[in-house]
Amino acid sequence: MKISKHRVAVLAYTLTGDDGQIIDESHDGSFGYLHGAGNIVPGLEKALDGRRPGEALRVVVEAADAYGERDLARIQRVPRDRFPPDAELQVGMRFQARSQDGHAHAVTLAGIEGTDVIVDANHPLAGQRLHFAVTILSVRSAKKEEITHRHVHGPDGHHH
Repeated sequence: MKISKHRVAVLAYTLTGDDGQIIDESHDGSFGYLHGAGNIVPGLEKALDGRRPGEALRVVVEAADAYGERDLARIQRVPRDRFPPDAELQVGMRFQARSQDGHAHAVTLAGIEGTDVIVDANHPLAGQRLHFAVTILSVRSAKKEEITHRHVHGPDGHHH
């Protein structure tokens, strides 16, 4: 069975940056995704389309087809007093912030300058070219519930 829309593919992969350093990896068969649902970066999903179990490939995904280019408008100064007074803030911390419209966004604490905290809402891998070494372990038809929910469910069903 080939990877195509509404199929679940299980992968073993290693993700590295341009410097060859490992960013992430999964080799135990625990990484599955629903093809065509936007669950993985677009450049990798496109490269996997039509592939079969047992195939191994290397894919280089440019930033625009991964997590996008870095957007300087997503970096903001926030007054320190908007954080709990006892919070021990450190550069590199990740946390959830709410935008003015009430939506939650993951942000990284990028710096502290005087009474301001610099937060960056870009994905940590934004602006980076990604290198994937992928082996397709299995492909199956997605269950109706997985298609409706737009993601893979575990062996015992729905796990939100």
